Amino acid sequence: MDIKQLWLNLQDFWGALDKHPLLHSGLALVLLVAIALVLGRVARYLILHGAKLIGRQPALHWVNDLRQNKVFHRLAQTTPSLIIQFGLHLVPGLSKTSMIFLGNVALSFTILFMLLAISALLSALLDVYARTEHARTRSIKGYVQLTKMVLYVFGAIIIVATLIDRSPLLLLSGLGAMSAVILLVYKDTLLSFVASVQLTSNDMLRVGDWIEMPQVGADGDVVDITLHTVKVQNFDKTIVSIPTWRLMSESFKNWRGMQQSGGRRIKRSLFIDASGVRFLHDDEEQRLSQVRLLTDYIGRKQAELKAWNEAQGNVAAMSANRRRMTNLGTFRAYALAYLKSHPEIQPNMTCMVRQLQTTAQGIPLEIYCFTGTTVWADYERIQGDIFDYLLAVMPEFGLGLYQQPSGTDLRAGLLAIKPDVKAVERLES
Repeated sequence: MDIKQLWLNLQDFWGALDKHPLLHSGLALVLLVAIALVLGRVARYLILHGAKLIGRQPALHWVNDLRQNKVFHRLAQTTPSLIIQFGLHLVPGLSKTSMIFLGNVALSFTILFMLLAISALLSALLDVYARTEHARTRSIKGYVQLTKMVLYVFGAIIIVATLIDRSPLLLLSGLGAMSAVILLVYKDTLLSFVASVQLTSNDMLRVGDWIEMPQVGADGDVVDITLHTVKVQNFDKTIVSIPTWRLMSESFKNWRGMQQSGGRRIKRSLFIDASGVRFLHDDEEQRLSQVRLLTDYIGRKQAELKAWNEAQGNVAAMSANRRRMTNLGTFRAYALAYLKSHPEIQPNMTCMVRQLQTTAQGIPLEIYCFTGTTVWADYERIQGDIFDYLLAVMPEFGLGLYQQPSGTDLRAGLLAIKPDVKAVERLES
């Protein structure tokens, strides 16, 4: 069968369809849908391939973000619905009601894919923003999520209005009467949005900040800030999700100031056994004056005490009327000099060794200073080295650390006073 004969047969078949208008319209509509789908595939291939070629240029690398978030894919999906929407008038025998209905359905699909394309565009813009310097201090993820939510709500209203062939203003006017219900349903969203704006505008929270919020079990780094939640990765690698509004209604500790200052505080006490505190003898003063960190202090203190005692006259002959150096005061001066000479202690921040109120556990001698680093592992190492050394050098001053007696101590004491039963038995025999 040649092509001419095939064409004549096709004309005869198409002419025979005029006697069946419903079948004629149905086949024409199916043909229109098939053409729309084929052209949609072609448009998708051309758009995606063109975007891939454009994205290879270094100056247009942001096109890859649009492609990875399927912006071009969503735009290409509007092609079939647009073709159907503008090709319905070519379908013969289609009633006005059917044309309006099918046109509204095609328009609804066009609006739907346009909404998805805009949503994908917002996601792509968020990825582009994440690579900028401002992303470290200002997170816009919450604003993007809120924009998407508003976009979907209004998009749904427009699609429903299109399907029922009514004005969107009619549905929007009905939302005014449901405002109380909407506020109740979206209460957490509104609270989170207000809290997100306040957190961002006041620079209270950033991605990467170390925060501490014991009431929700959070103690770690902020890894994500969204509209509804703030995700915190604890140091044990667990994830805590905190509602954004709780960060405004409740208090939390942000360690960013410590990290930016360049020094982390050491604040820990040594509990000195009070029974070991006494005055220094002359030979002890002479021995300790040879310690490099105490030479200036002891010389200055001896001159000060000598001048004060001489000013008292004969009254200072009694030991109770004289001022003398103590081993605890000298150790306190030595600990302060040791901290100030330590290469890993911050010299421009507060550094002191102070004696706190005596407790049942001894005399607290508090070490208060700042390390020269904020790295956790280095901080713990420096702190451990300082207290290791101070504990080891304490006996040089005749001091000891208070320690509650353990079971081993009590057992040793009882064995010391327990009579040798076997020796008594031997004497009696």
